[in-house]
Amino acid sequence: MIPEADHTPDGPQYEGRPLDRPDDEVVDQGAGFDLRTLVSRRGILSIAGLGVGAAALAACTAVGNAAASPSATRTATPSPTPTPTPTPTPTTTAPLPAGEIPDETAGPYPGDGSNGPDVLEQSGIVRSDLRSSIGGGATADGVPLQFTLRITDMANGDTPFAGVAVYAWHCDAQGRYSMYSSGVENESYLRGVQVTDADGQVTFTSIVPGCYSGRWPHIHFEVYPSVDAITDSANAIATSQLAFPESMLGGVYALPAYDGSAANLAGVTLASDNVFGDDGGALQVATVTGDASSGFSAMLVARVDTTTAPTGGSMPGGAPGGR
Repeated sequence: MIPEADHTPDGPQYEGRPLDRPDDEVVDQGAGFDLRTLVSRRGILSIAGLGVGAAALAACTAVGNAAASPSATRTATPSPTPTPTPTPTPTTTAPLPAGEIPDETAGPYPGDGSNGPDVLEQSGIVRSDLRSSIGGGATADGVPLQFTLRITDMANGDTPFAGVAVYAWHCDAQGRYSMYSSGVENESYLRGVQVTDADGQVTFTSIVPGCYSGRWPHIHFEVYPSVDAITDSANAIATSQLAFPESMLGGVYALPAYDGSAANLAGVTLASDNVFGDDGGALQVATVTGDASSGFSAMLVARVDTTTAPTGGSMPGGAPGGR
């Protein structure tokens, strides 16, 4: 049934409200009049023909009013907590030793051409990993060791000696020197050359050397003014040796690969050693971290003074196990 307007002295009305369009039916008064009728809820069931559109519009109006209501609260999104900028880890710099690295003998097994075999003439001698022979052959077994030599130029205020070549070599776990000792004459493992970087440093990957009779465990090294100069051992500007602290050796020499080293170590000290004995290796004992199960890292700073003539070098002949 179509709702009828009430005729009053003030004009046609519906449910007490004047019609917006007096000449039209109640259902044709427009959306505004229809919504007022719906919201009043008194005549919502008596209006015919409003349809879904008007109902939807009423619902939207109700939602809009709710959103505008003070009771509708908005949860503020918390501002992210600023992430603090990490403090850079300071670079650790090893202190300078008290003096120049001592000149020492290169021993009877240098392999630098001074007494026969010359590994420095071989292609591939410039390398960081010393464990295998150059071009194939045997690989030395033992506890992993990474050792770094930092060379400083004393004549120029101990600035990093960049661009010099460092030749390093040492014995294997059984105390044998490649190129010389019985059974490994044709091997060239545990020998190699690196050129110092801008910090004056070279780093080699190797194994912890064994201890043979009469000598404290050590690594030999020669410093050359450039990699082109290594073809003549007379060009070396320094020849010395790196010694290991006793604290690291017990666990290493207890391993089967180092059979005999523990007994040999028991018969020598840094003070009695024929190379380190004059000062107990004060300027030559490396700083070492690590353990026998995972390996070691060693570091030695060697100050080289090019204003003084080097007095080290190779010695003729040979001795059991080397020196």
